[in-house]
Order: sequence, then structure tokens, then C-alpha cells
Amino acid sequence: MNFVGEIDREPDRADAEEALRLLRRWAEHADPTEVARLDPAIARLLPGREVGNYPDLSRVYPEGFRADAAYRASMPDLQNGPSSLIVGAKAQIQHVGISNFRLPIRFHTRDGGDITLETSVTGTVSLIGEKKGINMSRIMRSFYAHAERTFSFSVLEAVLSDYKTDHDSVDARLMMRFSFPARVESLRSGLSGWQYYDLALELMEREGARKRIIHLDYVYSSTCPCSLELSEHARQARGQLATPHSQRSVARISAVESGGRRLWYEDLIDLARAAVPTETQVMVKREDEQAFAELNAANPIFVEDAARSFAERLLADERIGDFRVVASHQESLHSHDAVSILTEGPTFVSESIDPRLFATLHKTG
Repeated sequence: MNFVGEIDREPDRADAEEALRLLRRWAEHADPTEVARLDPAIARLLPGREVGNYPDLSRVYPEGFRADAAYRASMPDLQNGPSSLIVGAKAQIQHVGISNFRLPIRFHTRDGGDITLETSVTGTVSLIGEKKGINMSRIMRSFYAHAERTFSFSVLEAVLSDYKTDHDSVDARLMMRFSFPARVESLRSGLSGWQYYDLALELMEREGARKRIIHLDYVYSSTCPCSLELSEHARQARGQLATPHSQRSVARISAVESGGRRLWYEDLIDLARAAVPTETQVMVKREDEQAFAELNAANPIFVEDAARSFAERLLADERIGDFRVVASHQESLHSHDAVSILTEGPTFVSESIDPRLFATLHKTG
């Protein structure tokens, strides 16, 4: 049957019957997998494979059933279907994938050891406008292929390459979030306890260039310099006892690795503590509480001061390229927070911010 020159003509029933006969003749000599790959629906058009209006369906779970290659090929796969199945605008999607996929992961530590931590994984790829979708499970399978290895950025590079290839994508991103424990000494009593730091490792590839980013949430106390001076004025001028206000504060520090040297999680924690030493305490006796009050008085800090203090340390570290500091001082004087954002380099520049960004900095006890 020759349709050349008749493509624009509306086919009639005779055309459809002839096309069906041609399709069935071809299917007689084709492999079942080949038939399924052309279109799984073809199987229903073949002799003996017609589906009635009221099929007799089994209601017993077939425990012994195994899917062979032909069966798997016959299964519908809408996400990898033609562009005609796209819903909405045929626009490129910058990131599509999975979030909060959790599993235990081993991480290298600065002292040469390993530690296993529950980790939340986010994995996304770009999607061109002419492609329907992606197979989400491939991201998890790519991760599980490396899950028994001790993770570092080099392992993340391998995972990213795997699932970027699987999805034939231009850009991709991986992020691993976890709570990192570190033993911290008290200020004076000699006690120590476990401090937990919210950390994330992010590996992103855009237009062929990759960046390694470490995110740290650092929790500290901020004593208001103005309130401190006013309290001292009340003492000196009127003999009035007064206390300056201070509050639990959080800085989210995001740093791009640069220069080819490893930036350990512990290094970024040490950097934050050196910039703003009034980190919240774990184990405290009376002498520690007094020391903490003295430490706060020696380091009064506005939210602008905090952002610039972190930036000073980040700029001085040759292992760090672009960075961002998002700080929130959760006021005890006001019913609102004092906030600031400071960025260096193009990686974190944005004209708009997430409306809930600062709310994510609130830490529950």
C-alpha cells in the first residue's frame, strides 16, 4: 500500500483495514520484543490477542510471575514517550528529580576516619523542552551503585556522571544533607559534649563546568552592642542594674571549593567559630555559664557585623572561591528577626530570594 502523496488525505475505513492487514503481516515475522518496542498497543491488534470489552481478569497475586525481556519491552513508559504527550508549554526545565531520598552514608573525616550518617539526597537534572520527562528511579539506582563507598566529592562526581549520562542531560545537581557530630570542649570546666552541625555537600554541573559547594548552618549567640552600651550607661549614670539582650542566631555559610585543595567540614566549622566565637554551648557548669557571659560581652555583634566577620575569614582562605553568608539574629528585644545576606562572586548572586529563606534558619532546641 503506497501512501506517498496521500499523507494529507483523510484515510477512510478501507485504508484502515489495509493498514491493519499490513501491520499483522509484519508482526507475524517480527520478534515480540520488536513489536513491543514499536508500540505495546500493537499486541492487542494481533490475532488471538484481542481484548474484549469485559475481560476475565485474575484477582490472585501471581507470586511466581517473572518479567522477561519481551514483557518488559511491552510495558508502557509515558515519561519516555514522544513530545506529543507533553502537558503544557514545551519549555526547558532547569531542575527535575527527587528530594529527601534517605540512606546511611559513610563520610571521610579530617582526622582520617570514617563516620556513617543518615543522609538526605536531592538529585536533579535539566530537561529539554522536547522531552516528556525523566525516570526518577534512575537517580536512586545511580546513587545505590556507589552507596557502599565512603563518600567524598570525588565519589559524588562519579554518581553525577552516571545519572547525567542515564538521562542524557546537559546540567545536573546533587546535594547530600546530614547532621555532623563534633566533640566540643566547654569554656572552663573541662567538660565536653557533642555539637551537631547541619551540613550539605552540593555538586552542580552547568554548561560543562562543575562546582563543589559546602553549606554549613552555624548557631551562635549574638549580644546587641547597643543594648550592651545602654546597660552599662544605666549602671554608671543611675546605679541601675540592667542586662543587654542577646539571642540565638544562625548563619548559613555556603562556600565553593577552589584552588584544588580539600576544604573539610571541620575546617569550615573552625572558620565560622574563629569569625564569631560565641557558639552556643553543649556541656555547661556555672563557671562555663559565667565564661559565656564574658565571651558575649567581649564580642557584641550586630547582624551586619556577623556577615562581615564571616566574610573576612572566607576571603582569607585560598581554598574558598565564591561564597554566601545568610545571617539571622532571632531577637529577644523585638518580635521580629534581624537578617542579612552577603555574597562574593557570581555563584550565589540572585535578584530574588526564597520567601521562606530566613524561616529555614530557625533552629528548634
